[in-house]
Amino acid sequence: MTTLMASLLAWALAFAGMATLALAMERHHGALDCRLDLTPWRCRMLRAGGVLLLATAAGPCVQAWGGQVGMVAWLGHLSAGALLTVAGLAVMPRVVAVAAPAATLAALCAWFWAA
Repeated sequence: MTTLMASLLAWALAFAGMATLALAMERHHGALDCRLDLTPWRCRMLRAGGVLLLATAAGPCVQAWGGQVGMVAWLGHLSAGALLTVAGLAVMPRVVAVAAPAATLAALCAWFWAA
């Protein structure tokens, strides 16, 4: 796997994880104007999914750069994913809610295809 591919995968997974964690909050979930209420069970599932996506984002980084440099690269991609999530939620929260699962699916398919 090339470092460019690893960067794109980690960035997409970090964005999806940060967006999922943000949508687990009442304020951001309410901005979607959806019919689904944020129940405690749904909130826990969104948080668990977000944490799992953020942890999964470390995989391509460690695979491409090794343990020590990969962890630093992972933290950088987490920051970039958070920045995109914050900007997206401020401007168009519905697009972020649709883009997060799409980014997850695309990143996981590309990662398995590249392996």
